[in-house]
Amino acid sequence: MMTFTVRSARPADAAGMARVHVEGWRQTYRGLMADEILDAPDFVDRRERFWTAVLGDDPRFAQVAAAVALVDDEVVGIAMTGPTPEEDRTDGTPDRALHVLYVLADHHGTGVGAALLDAVAPASAAHMLWVADPNPRAQAFYAKHGFVPDGTVRVDDGVREQRMTRPARSSAAGRRDLDEAEPAAPR
Repeated sequence: MMTFTVRSARPADAAGMARVHVEGWRQTYRGLMADEILDAPDFVDRRERFWTAVLGDDPRFAQVAAAVALVDDEVVGIAMTGPTPEEDRTDGTPDRALHVLYVLADHHGTGVGAALLDAVAPASAAHMLWVADPNPRAQAFYAKHGFVPDGTVRVDDGVREQRMTRPARSSAAGRRDLDEAEPAAPR
């Protein structure tokens, strides 16, 4: 049985997060997005700079929550929430958005994705997200966790996406302290 740990992301995680972010895009969007985007020689470097900024002192990311899932001290999943961008706000749109959730394909179905989602987007707070359409696996995952399509669609980087939202659930426990992470095993 695979054991993983979920904790708050740290600046030292930037390189591992970049690797998972890029591999997640390649595994998810190959065939939906142009290969020149996915195979750009500087893709990993750009993602590492992004994660370094997110996890550093950059004030643009002051309201971001980021987490990593680790197996044997190797990053295998990443997640990030933050404020909903102004261009995505409409009446009733949640103030918080899930911006990133990627788990390496070898770890799909192990509980890593659910643990990351719980870590950065507790059910006690309303959230929105954009998901590629079609992406039945991700859409089913989010639906299982209370997200529903709200009818809004867009095209970003050539990929059709649908917006999904989840209202706050008052019965859910609040966000747990990720710095006191415990090993987790699949359910």
